[in-house]
Amino acid sequence: MPATTYNLADLFEAAADEWPDRDYIVDERARRTFAEMDRRANQLAHHLLAQGIKPGDHVGIYALNRVEWVEALWAIFKIRAVWVNINYRYVEDELAYLFDNADLTYLIVEPEYVDRARSVAPQLPMLVIGDDYEKTLSSNSDARDFAPRSDDDIYLLFTGGTTGMPKGVVWRHGDVVMALGGGIDIMSGEKVSSPEGFVEKGRTGFPLVSYPLPPLMHGASQWSVMAQSFVGNKVILRGKFDPADVWSTVENEKANLIMITGDAMARPLLDYVAANTDKHELSSLFAVSSSAVLFSQSCKEQFIDLFPNVVITDAVGSSEGGANGITMVGKGMQSKGGPTIKAGRDSVVLGDDLLPVKPGEMGRLARAGNIPLRYHKDPEKTAATFVTAPDGRRYAIPGDFARLEEDGTITLIGRGSVCINSGGEKIFPEEVENALKAHPEVFDAVVVGIPDDRWGERVAAVVQARPGTSPTLESVQEHCRAHVAGYKVPRQLTLVDQMVRSPAGKSDYRWAKQQAMTDAGIAG
Repeated sequence: MPATTYNLADLFEAAADEWPDRDYIVDERARRTFAEMDRRANQLAHHLLAQGIKPGDHVGIYALNRVEWVEALWAIFKIRAVWVNINYRYVEDELAYLFDNADLTYLIVEPEYVDRARSVAPQLPMLVIGDDYEKTLSSNSDARDFAPRSDDDIYLLFTGGTTGMPKGVVWRHGDVVMALGGGIDIMSGEKVSSPEGFVEKGRTGFPLVSYPLPPLMHGASQWSVMAQSFVGNKVILRGKFDPADVWSTVENEKANLIMITGDAMARPLLDYVAANTDKHELSSLFAVSSSAVLFSQSCKEQFIDLFPNVVITDAVGSSEGGANGITMVGKGMQSKGGPTIKAGRDSVVLGDDLLPVKPGEMGRLARAGNIPLRYHKDPEKTAATFVTAPDGRRYAIPGDFARLEEDGTITLIGRGSVCINSGGEKIFPEEVENALKAHPEVFDAVVVGIPDDRWGERVAAVVQARPGTSPTLESVQEHCRAHVAGYKVPRQLTLVDQMVRSPAGKSDYRWAKQQAMTDAGIAG
């Protein structure tokens, strides 16, 4: 049946009715068509209803990327419940905080994480993926006989960001499908005119095979899956990131699009291809898309060199604001910080007065239109992030600094929460990291500010070197001086064996700062 609302479950069901026999989700263990996924999600939804789950109740998914993850997602939405994404790398204290803050009523969990979940929430009802999960599904009806849904149903996305504990972003289905689910074309800015428009869009093109590499607990990967779902495309999932497996999977499944999160994934993928140039047949690939974190120019150009016929894009967006814009990657496109993007619909740069800045000026990246309602249980953060400007427009302002260019494009400068203040000069780590990653001996880098008696803070680089190399502070400084102003050049170099990042590839600035301070002999 055609979708009559922008409810996420309605849009998925419309796709399942349109393309029932198409392959939909493929992982290491299983392959589901649209019809199979819909049927199994119905069975799981009936089980949740039997457990007393009501509209608005919060159900957690605690698992690696796998078909059951997506089944659970649709089952929860089908009964108008609210799903909660859980970071599988969290230790017990972090889990305890999330379970409490998220008001969980039920949990779907992978066997590997059962003991950890029960240690922090022994009374929480759980369904364990595996034999019990399959028996549960088979004992429940697969009928699609659920109550009507609404655009106003709630979608909740917990985001860890670069600092602090996770925070839940509360969206309406009708808004989030526009902001993150393809309802607004990120290239053209055109809006899907009706719920039926998603299926119509799928009919006009040919089926694609998409391969999002980041974990599904990360918003960019979730929306890669859901956006492909609405237009009838196939999605590949893998539980763990392994460069050799990625390229083998691209070859075997004839993947057309891979989605990555910046250099954390790009560098090992590129290094593998460079060392195994003739091992895989990769002609099916025609697009690589990065989002959420720094995608350095050096990595972009290496992708272009290795895949000259592949379109490479760098997108900017957030859990709080949706998609802000995108850029097509080309040779020699140096930027001061993050990418320079064509602004998406309703994206602007606002000054401190909450009015749009003039060309050449810097402010904070903001988005109006389809934006979240609030943060979950955090009125103070809500008031600071979702604001009403003097012109009456309501904006989401997550905290990214940006500059409006003379041609109307927007250059992302960096995150205000990790900005370094050295002698009164503001230094955004992303700009220095971009310079560092072009150094031939640097595999990965995170830049932080640490205490300095003279300058307040000094720039410290935490670096994972390429195998067999040992960059020095002097060589790093000489390299950086050709790319950034002198006051931005690192004054300290800390070498680490392995960089710590979030599952989504985001820099762990707290960890990096501790490494740099320990190296400097400063008590944390």
